[in-house]
Amino acid sequence: MAIELTDELIALEQAAWAEQQENRLTVETAARVQAAVTDHAAATEQSRYEVERELKRVVRHPTQD
Repeated sequence: MAIELTDELIALEQAAWAEQQENRLTVETAARVQAAVTDHAAATEQSRYEVERELKRVVRHPTQD
């Protein structure tokens, strides 16, 4: 089964990844991403781990589709 991601989740992770790359990732940003991943996984009955893994793959390695 393919993992479903929303544009909002991708945008949140992109912002967090940009902050991390610039060594300025905040706890608040990281917490927002984690909360969104958890909520999305529960709402779509997907594994939180699998949602997070796919989200990171899409944002950090977009050419590996």
